[in-house]
Amino acid sequence: MKAVKGKYYFGGVHPHDMKSISKDAALEVLPASGIVAISTSQSLGKPAVPAVAVGQEVKEGELIARADGSISSDVFASVCGTVTEIKTETGANGDEQYVFIKPNGKSDKCFMPPLSDPTADEIKARIKDAGIVGLGGAGFPTAVKVAPRTPVDTLIVNGAECEPYLTCDHRLMIEKTDEIARGARYIAKALGVSKIIIGIEANKPDCIAAFEKYDDIQPVILRKQYPMGGEKQLIYVTTGRKLGLGKLPADVGTVVQNVATCYAVCEAVELGKPLYERVLTVSGQAVKHPKNLWVKVGTPVKDIVEYCGGESVAPKKVIQGGPMTGVALENYDVYTHKTTSGVLLLSEKEAAADEPTPCINCGKCADVCPMHLMPMNTAFYSAAGDFEAAGKYGQTMACIECGACEYICPAKRPLIQAIRKTKAALRNKK
Repeated sequence: MKAVKGKYYFGGVHPHDMKSISKDAALEVLPASGIVAISTSQSLGKPAVPAVAVGQEVKEGELIARADGSISSDVFASVCGTVTEIKTETGANGDEQYVFIKPNGKSDKCFMPPLSDPTADEIKARIKDAGIVGLGGAGFPTAVKVAPRTPVDTLIVNGAECEPYLTCDHRLMIEKTDEIARGARYIAKALGVSKIIIGIEANKPDCIAAFEKYDDIQPVILRKQYPMGGEKQLIYVTTGRKLGLGKLPADVGTVVQNVATCYAVCEAVELGKPLYERVLTVSGQAVKHPKNLWVKVGTPVKDIVEYCGGESVAPKKVIQGGPMTGVALENYDVYTHKTTSGVLLLSEKEAAADEPTPCINCGKCADVCPMHLMPMNTAFYSAAGDFEAAGKYGQTMACIECGACEYICPAKRPLIQAIRKTKAALRNKK
């Protein structure tokens, strides 16, 4: 189906995409690490509850932590080996419980039976049983998204990958095109819809061409604009439907799924494979060999960096995820999650390290906000400790934390930090 151009949306920024560093690096499989540490917090919502004991032998793909409620996801062993410890550690996302597994060199797998011509209910059950979550970054349990409370008519596949540096979705769309398409069809069948749209940014013409060969999937060419991959933005530019504050995509008849999530659904249905590995990008001018890697969940970041040749120069900043929404790391002693899309080693030239100066009331942060919010108000009141006022006058809880405001701020104010601090304070009070 011939690609069509998407609509224009208000706001956003246009950073250098920096994708040339790694976009031509074909997918490689990272060799097994000496030990993996798998967090029980692998999705948005409640952590899973450990289902194994220290000393227990586990197979690759075996359940090691059971979802606690609907907004949670099952967690699986990413290697074959022995559980050596179950303990709480502080990582990039704060304090989390980890299951440590020492590989035994075996390749025994524990998969579910493959499904042949599955029904909608069988697909929904398989997505839940495989522990699949949104792999675009948020980590929302996919089983919940494929069971919307209101009728939907359109599945939107998110192939925007608008974050600078990240190219893991790009490579997946090039190398696993058919699997992504089949996964999208399974999700559409689960939803009971026939219309499938895939949105891809204009800087990926090879991906757009790859999906034009399907008669049942409509590629939409997106402007190179950040955060084009945000749900509200993607829904509007591909369908023209406007998603109001506090509303879900299903309220306007849509469901959005990332391309990597579609691939995971295909594997779960056709192979019975749970989600315990993913593709991530290693990039930045401070890493010797940028790569796109298949990495098992729980892999130490230091092992990933070593496999890529280590540092070419001392990095000014190391980020887990993308540069706009990721988390800066103090060191490499952290472990990957289902939602880890990248490890970036940024040189002094690449990393923003300027000290913040007082706000000059220029209003640029509001000008670029794709949600039409007032980030300067959140920053002002949160600095004074008045989080109620910060939330009220900045409409903080509607923020998608894309980082466009902080990127454009000439005073280099830590706006995202203020927004996250305000959200945490308001949630705790509630």
